[in-house]
Amino acid sequence: MLEELKKEIYEANMLLPKHNLITFTWGNVSGIDREKGLFVIKPSGVEYDVLTPDDMVVVDLEGNKVEGKYKPSSDTATHVVLYNRFPEIGGVVHTHSPWATSWAQAGRGIPCYGTTHADYLYGTVPCVRTLTKEEIDEAYEKNTGILIADHFEANNIDPEAMPAVLCKNHGPFTWGKDGHEAVHNAVVLEEVAKMAAQCEMINARVQPAPQELQDKHYYRKHGAGAYYGQN
Repeated sequence: MLEELKKEIYEANMLLPKHNLITFTWGNVSGIDREKGLFVIKPSGVEYDVLTPDDMVVVDLEGNKVEGKYKPSSDTATHVVLYNRFPEIGGVVHTHSPWATSWAQAGRGIPCYGTTHADYLYGTVPCVRTLTKEEIDEAYEKNTGILIADHFEANNIDPEAMPAVLCKNHGPFTWGKDGHEAVHNAVVLEEVAKMAAQCEMINARVQPAPQELQDKHYYRKHGAGAYYGQN
């Protein structure tokens, strides 16, 4: 079942250690088949150096395992919520990459200080609040997804223009049109987080880039008027 998607998501998962986004098994990638209403995700706690495409787990949009010899990722319930609440996305990534996680642990969103950030992420990368004790005890992973989706909805944040979020005291999630694009956005987020932190070390009074510069760089790569790259 979903053999091509399993292969694609296996390959996307293998990009996490390649790009130094994870240590040990601290991350996962999923990708969805919208027509079938099923997604494929990394199994929980399986080391990357022994992982195979056949180890990927198929899950439905209610969080039930449909196929697989292993349990799905412990973050599966978060992915379920994001797929249900953000119907335009096709892949989700969670890591504990050090620079992005440092901003998350500090409870700070990442301001847009320059054009590298603006090329991919429109505005400040949001950092959502810590879950309450009740939310943690009730359904930690599910409530993580609900918190993210509710924050985007309440603040009118477009998940396509801002394909990344930080969870306070936890770490980052990213998404995209498929698993590979979600990983690409995770790499971008990590680099942007690193540059922003170093920027503040160099100049503690730094201000975000002018809005007109942010707009120029974002919209030259995205939207109807985009002109970056080849036709």
